[in-house]
Parts: sequence; C-alpha cells; structure tokens
Amino acid sequence: MGAEEVVGKILADAKAAAEKLRNEAAEKAAGEQAKLDEQLAEYRKQTEVLAKKAGKEKKAHLLASARMEISKKYLAEKRRILDGIFAKARTQLQNLPDEAYRTLMAKLMLEAVEGGEEEVIVDIGEKRIDAALIEQVNSKLGDKGKLKLSKERAEIGAGFILRSDRIKTNVSMDILLSQTRKDSEIELAKDLFAK
Repeated sequence: MGAEEVVGKILADAKAAAEKLRNEAAEKAAGEQAKLDEQLAEYRKQTEVLAKKAGKEKKAHLLASARMEISKKYLAEKRRILDGIFAKARTQLQNLPDEAYRTLMAKLMLEAVEGGEEEVIVDIGEKRIDAALIEQVNSKLGDKGKLKLSKERAEIGAGFILRSDRIKTNVSMDILLSQTRKDSEIELAKDLFAK
C-alpha cells in the first residue's frame, strides 16, 4: 500500500469520522447557536437603543462587532474539529500493523533517497524500522543501495530522517501529515462544513 493510498484511506476514514463529528458538532453548534442567537438578540436590542441615540453609523458598527464575534467562535469550532481529525489520522498511521508500517516506510525511503548513502535516523522508541528493513530497501536500490541505520535517534514519533553530510530529509509522520493537511485542509473543510 503506497503512501498516497494510506493517506487516501486515512482521509476516507477521516471523512467518516468527520460525519460523526459533524453530527456532534451540529448538536453543539445548535446549542451554541441558540445562545449566540440570544446574545445577538440582546445585541440587537442594545443596538437599537444606541442607534436611536447615536444614529445609523453606530448601529452598523455594533452589529458588525456581534457578527465578527459569532464568526470567530464558529471558526474556532471548525479548527478544533479539523485538529481532531488530523490527530486521529496521526494515531492511525502510528498504529498501523507492523507489516503495513514497514511497507509504507520502505516505499517512503525509496522515494526520498537521493544518493543512496544516507543514514536513516529513527525515533527513540522506533522498533519497526530496523537493519533488516534498511537492507530490504538497499536491495531495491541496487548498486546505489548503501543506506545504513544511524545509531543516533531523534524524537520524531513515527517515520524517519535521511541524513547525508549536512542535508537532512525529514520524512516523519508529523511532516507528512502537515503537508497533507496543507494540501487537503480546504477540501476537508468544504466537505465537513458544507451547508
């Protein structure tokens, strides 16, 4: 299973989870909306009193402030839901079955290798990326397959870093998810929050 397929599956799972989250968020949003509607009604009452005193310009300003406050709360809730989805995706990637994880890491290494002589730095607690996996990748690289597992460890969670001289290629799950999030956040937001 390739990285794109894994990410695609995770996004599909995330969309299913998002449906559940959307329903929960809708309930919460309905409660929040009722509260916000009350506040907005109060703002409107206050605005009408002030508008009579200060005129149309003051009324427009207060209404804009109320709308802005409501929008801020709504956007904060959207961000919280998206954060939850990507946290769940990260957990699912880290908890892949060993063979699926090793297959994914081998594929990512093959895609990330430039010279073939890089050191592979893994997380402090990493046990699935080992010398056997590195040898498997080296055999697929052929003559240029001289990767070696570094004794140095880093706190990167899942994934790895390829280091050659001063060049480091970070292929940690956090980086992969961050790139995926940038690429797909707008589409996910449209799917999750479509009216």
